This record gives sequence, C-alpha cells and structure tokens, in this order.
Amino acid sequence: MSGNNPFARLPETATFTLTSKTLTDGGRWPAAQFSGVFGVPGGEDVSPHLAWSGAPEGTRSYAVTVYDADAPTGSGFWHWAVADIPADVTELAEGVGAEEGAGLPDGALQLPNDARMARFIGAAPPAGHGEHRYFVVVHALDVESIGVPAEAAPAFLGLAMSGHTLGRAVFEITGEIPAGD
Repeated sequence: MSGNNPFARLPETATFTLTSKTLTDGGRWPAAQFSGVFGVPGGEDVSPHLAWSGAPEGTRSYAVTVYDADAPTGSGFWHWAVADIPADVTELAEGVGAEEGAGLPDGALQLPNDARMARFIGAAPPAGHGEHRYFVVVHALDVESIGVPAEAAPAFLGLAMSGHTLGRAVFEITGEIPAGD
C-alpha cells in the first residue's frame, strides 16, 4: 500500500516485548478480529489478547492503540484506543474491548474509535482494496494519567502522548478482503 508508517516522524523511543495468544507479529488478523459491525462475514469485533514485558524504567501507565495505516481516508482509521492502563497491568485478555470496555482494568479509559464507538472495532478493509497494515501498539508513558477526556479521539490521545512516551511495543498485522467477498 502507501507505506504510511504512523511512527516515522515521531521521536524514537525504547522498545519492549509484546506477545499475544491471538496475534503474531507480521501475521494476519484472525476471523474474530474482523468487524461484524461493518458487515465482514465471520467478523466478531473481538479485541485481541495482548501481554507485554520489559517496559522502560519510569513507566507509570500504558495506552493501547490499533491503527489501520492503509484505510482509504487520507488519515488512516483508528480501531481502538485505551488510555490510563495502570503501570502494574501488563496484560489485556481477549475481548476486553467490548462496548464501553467493561473488562478493562480499573482506571483505564476506552476512547471512541473512528466509528465513534467506545470499543474495539475489528478490521474491515474495503473489498478489493488490497492488504492493509494494522499497527497494534502498547505505549509506555511517564504519567499515571494522560489527561484526555472520555470523548477524545484517538488522534488527540496520540498528541497528548507525544511528550510522555518512554517506549513502544509494536505488532504489525495485516488484513485483506478480496474483491467479490
């Protein structure tokens, strides 16, 4: 696709380890992580399991984002954004990104995605548009709360994190819906 990398113009940060029972870095989205809300057959909008370790010293909270860099919007598409995950939490179970984030850790804030739903919305690249790259990222932050309002857009979260990011753990996942499906 376009080669858009959402981190290319951001300052480099430390890296740490991201693992998942749902995803494999460089792999494809499983069917359950596609979007039933957007009508993808077999899609269930289930947020993936994520676990991380080795965050930089001084980490006081985490944020998680999922971003489609290849969405035909001119600005990509934010599928999920969670802020203010406490520093002692290093794992999110599969499915915690359901409507209103009831399964998220205490204190965590699930922001509305680009569909304006405060939940994980699965992959839904347009049929025949080709393979899309999705960046699944855990951000280690130097503040306990990033201070964004509950109705903030994920891009606003990114702006707020810009001066507070100590490190990132990144998976790049792909998804495609062939023409005619």
